[in-house]
Amino acid sequence: MPRYTSYPTAAEFHDGVGAEAYSDALEAVAPGTPLSVYVHIPFCSSICWYCGCNTGAASKAQRMTAYLEALEAELALVAKRIGGRGCLRRIAFGGGSPNALSTVEFVRLLDRMITVFAAGQPDISIEIDPRGFTPEWALVLAASNVTRVSLGVQTFAPHVQASIGRIQPLSLIENCVSALRMRGIAAINFDLMYGLPNQSLDDLADSIELAITLRPTRVALFGYAHLPNMIARQRRIDGGALPDANLRFRQSAMGFDLLVAAGYVPIGFDHFALPEDPLASAAKSGGVRRNFQGFTEDANDTLLGFGASSISMLPGLLVQNEKNIGTYRARVNAGSLPTARGFMPDALDIKHSHWIERLLCEGHVEIGPDSQTRQALKPFEDRGLTKWRGDTLYIEDSGRPYARCIAAIFDRFRQSDKNGASQAV
Repeated sequence: MPRYTSYPTAAEFHDGVGAEAYSDALEAVAPGTPLSVYVHIPFCSSICWYCGCNTGAASKAQRMTAYLEALEAELALVAKRIGGRGCLRRIAFGGGSPNALSTVEFVRLLDRMITVFAAGQPDISIEIDPRGFTPEWALVLAASNVTRVSLGVQTFAPHVQASIGRIQPLSLIENCVSALRMRGIAAINFDLMYGLPNQSLDDLADSIELAITLRPTRVALFGYAHLPNMIARQRRIDGGALPDANLRFRQSAMGFDLLVAAGYVPIGFDHFALPEDPLASAAKSGGVRRNFQGFTEDANDTLLGFGASSISMLPGLLVQNEKNIGTYRARVNAGSLPTARGFMPDALDIKHSHWIERLLCEGHVEIGPDSQTRQALKPFEDRGLTKWRGDTLYIEDSGRPYARCIAAIFDRFRQSDKNGASQAV
């Protein structure tokens, strides 16, 4: 089931939309347009077996240097086409593990971005692998005005960590949090996972309770998706040790209950934020959005992705860069935008995108008197997962775990899923 970080999803992108369309869209950016930027660092010091991200081992300095040179060249290519008309408001570093870079490389890259886009003081966030974090990184992040850090925690249970190839003791996470807060970085996210191999209900409860004691400002509780035929590294995970569907559901429900009881505000179907966090404030005002960073308070309609496999969203256009690092570098070094494929949504796509986003972000959306849609949603309504108030569809609290299944009813490219809605529940 798609996570709907975009609609249409990347599965619908095609090579008929590419660099030319992206170039035209960049040159059409209006003066003063607020820009959000995502920078993909596809390297990790150690590869976790569960990970589905486009990343590889950061084992060769020359390969890393060549990638960063291409990344800077891509920044210049895009900035030239925008011509100073945009206003850079937000920068997000993701991966992979951005701290697979050296602190010097990170500072250089950030400085280059701010320079080519003539940015003032954008909001900056970064994903961090705690296993490669040092006090020096805390100092550099604070000096670079980074405002939010996301830590990949996943689980605190040692035997579950061993099952997914990610060993990181509780003390390591405690030291990361302490170092960041000591340097004045208070906005800290934790990524946790359920549905992991050999993970019991008690294992998840213990991990969530330990996380709560460290009081991150946001928590994302993701379900592990086991796709060993598509993701080779997942073949190291024992599929027979994975929780069954019933236990996964109980884990998700329990995680929701524990985090809400601890004072976190539920956002969408897998994010939680403390009441004072900007994401929780956005939820109160109906300002939560959904993009490739998940649920966010980022209201910008233009998101530029840099690096291999990154995706850009502009009004009327979705595009993705070359996934292969070597091909990405070759395209950029030849002076071309590295765009590989994309999609131009029509008016109906845009309407459905709005329905899906509002349904996932707010739990309700006004649809109108559409008898076909109501019929497709009937299996959810019969089970008490959704209800109608006039022409507005609401997801009940009991339906939150099925939010993506419900949203899929509005997916024009997955008509077959509508017929199987009852089976998805």
